[in-house]
Amino acid sequence: MTLNPFALTFVVMLAFVLIELLILKWVRKTPVPWKDVIFNLNSGHILMWVFRGVEVAAFALLLRHANLHLVDQWPVAAQWLFAFVAWDLCFYWMHRLHHKIPLLWGVHVVHHQGEHFNLSLGVRNSWYSSLTNFPFIAILAVLGVPLEVFLVVSSVHYSVQFYNHNALVNKSGILDKFMVTPSHHRVHHGTDKRYINRNFGGTLLLWDQLFGSFQPELEGVEMRYGVQGTTTTHNPLLASNGKLFKWLRARFPHWQSRGVFHVPEPYIGAGGVILFGLVIYYVNHEAALVAWQQATLFALIFGGTLALGGLSDARRWGVLAWVGISLAAPLLFLFGQGARDAWGMVFFGLLLLHGLDGARRLWWPAREGRRA
Repeated sequence: MTLNPFALTFVVMLAFVLIELLILKWVRKTPVPWKDVIFNLNSGHILMWVFRGVEVAAFALLLRHANLHLVDQWPVAAQWLFAFVAWDLCFYWMHRLHHKIPLLWGVHVVHHQGEHFNLSLGVRNSWYSSLTNFPFIAILAVLGVPLEVFLVVSSVHYSVQFYNHNALVNKSGILDKFMVTPSHHRVHHGTDKRYINRNFGGTLLLWDQLFGSFQPELEGVEMRYGVQGTTTTHNPLLASNGKLFKWLRARFPHWQSRGVFHVPEPYIGAGGVILFGLVIYYVNHEAALVAWQQATLFALIFGGTLALGGLSDARRWGVLAWVGISLAAPLLFLFGQGARDAWGMVFFGLLLLHGLDGARRLWWPAREGRRA
């Protein structure tokens, strides 16, 4: 299967996440927190993919109608250098204000609710993160940063931030002096009072040092992660909207508390990896799919993220929804006009097998109960 650059990026990201988990398990004997990892991977990535498109479209619109044509008149090397530094400065203030303004914190808190520090945490975000990021980088379009420069520079910075969530690197030597490194970013996620609201930078350490928010990692301080005083959920619908509903003083539906059904964490892990594979398939084939195929596959993947969240929260509706989606998706795309390449057959075939196993898990306890 030929991958477009976006799908290839997702493949590399997933590979690094899984390799890191294997190293942590085999070398450090650290159990894999599958529920946390799968929420991170599928916290709404298919929806965030759409909103990233909205962000890029809005940037292009500003370039067309509000461009002051300052930066795009410079030499090419100067454009790239300015964009690299300016994007990072915009990110710093975006990040800092997402910690200070309640409405923005209601979006950003999803990223901080992860209780394990690993590469998958670098993928965890609210559905709305691209939308609330845009006001802070819009100035780059007004100044005339070309769209292709913006796309490449932002991708480079996001790659650095993904790396900075890894659990394997302790100190980074000379890089700790001028770049945000895993050591510095662990501080940002730490719950110790000396670490709260510190180290907002994305790539360059300069901004934290300049604006007084830098805090080095301290010896002897136990690192704990997450957000104190919040109820943990692995359901992305609740995670991305619960805090916003509270901020708006609105009631959130309580349907998620009905019925309990436990499945093993490796089962959730396998389902989450397969579903992320379908995200890659969607991103790679989006342009080739007709409208109904795009809409149907998008809805099935999005529903799958919610179902996996229900599975992780031990909700019976979660396994019912997951079985229904994982059986319906292959039938629609293997026997319709959707998936005809080998990788599509593999992904949908694995999903079908996983759904059949889920059906077995539902049926067998009920059958045992009737016998008793």
